[in-house]
Amino acid sequence: MPILEVEIVLDHNEALLPGLSQRLADAAGKALGVPPGYAWVRLRALPRKQYAESGSPVPKKIKPVFVSLMKSRLGSTAELRKECAKLCRALAKACGRPKENVHIIYLPEAAGRMSFGGKLMP
Repeated sequence: MPILEVEIVLDHNEALLPGLSQRLADAAGKALGVPPGYAWVRLRALPRKQYAESGSPVPKKIKPVFVSLMKSRLGSTAELRKECAKLCRALAKACGRPKENVHIIYLPEAAGRMSFGGKLMP
């Protein structure tokens, strides 16, 4: 069961689009090949004034999307490369951002470290 935490940098006059969390969950589920109900998304806005890059102001055209992804198992590096490219394209399309602005952080494997309803994942 993949869980995605998505944080989108927004300008002061922007807001998260209605239905975006569902579009992201659907896109992630399809890209990751999981059945309906198995890709979970938590979505947050990050005001541009709370985002910075070292050395200079961030150009207005840069609109980052940060994704932390937790899965029970990660797979091989080759599998992750393919999955990451597919997921990045899907999430970029779902939120209307260039794929170059989507950054995915793979968290350590959740198996044996995460529980659902008090039951530890095998």
